[in-house]
Amino acid sequence: MLPLVFRFNQCLRKYADSGDRFPHLANASKYALSQLVTLTGAFHPLYLEVESGRELVYQVFWTFLFFASSIYSFTWDVYMDWGLGRKSYGFLGPRLMYPKKYAYYATIAMDLVLRSMWVLTLLPPSSGASFALPAYLYSLQVILELFRRTVWGFFRLENEHRSNVNRYRRVDFVPLHFDTGHDKHMYQKKLERSGASVLREVVLVTLVVVGFCIASIVSAQRANKSSSTDEL
Repeated sequence: MLPLVFRFNQCLRKYADSGDRFPHLANASKYALSQLVTLTGAFHPLYLEVESGRELVYQVFWTFLFFASSIYSFTWDVYMDWGLGRKSYGFLGPRLMYPKKYAYYATIAMDLVLRSMWVLTLLPPSSGASFALPAYLYSLQVILELFRRTVWGFFRLENEHRSNVNRYRRVDFVPLHFDTGHDKHMYQKKLERSGASVLREVVLVTLVVVGFCIASIVSAQRANKSSSTDEL
């Protein structure tokens, strides 16, 4: 879970530095969902046969988290990281650099499938859940995840090349703030927006996520105790 925690805090740091809720808080939510998937799969008694409403609630809750995290991450890949998914461009993007459009559609479909498979690896085989990946498939899933991330990098680089015309990132000359005709530089405005209010929001978001994580573990411990008592 540590990589997810690190990326979650990096997104909060970006928000604290820039004062822009979007995309940084939205990106942090993606990693928060993945953390909850991991905790629920690791601690909750998902391996129990559904004999009462209690076990069913756990399995339905984890399934909801699984689909929510998969769809959220997939949508972020396509729309934010790749700059695709625009309805006006046939659910692709403007100024495509690769010659074949079907390659984009195939990659989008592949990302959806492999994203879902990767989320399953967040559930350890020791949990005994019927929908957990068998141990012998983990090595294959590692290879597929490396392949997905490699492909992701090519399309991410394409999107950066297309969008880098903004903010003078593709030109040699960057005008200074007193040459733009504006009274204040954009970075000065961002600093004015940030401050105590941003820090309060960062602390609040962190406490909410930590609270959900603690609640997941506590409820799992109670469920395990109650299941042990029923067996006795």
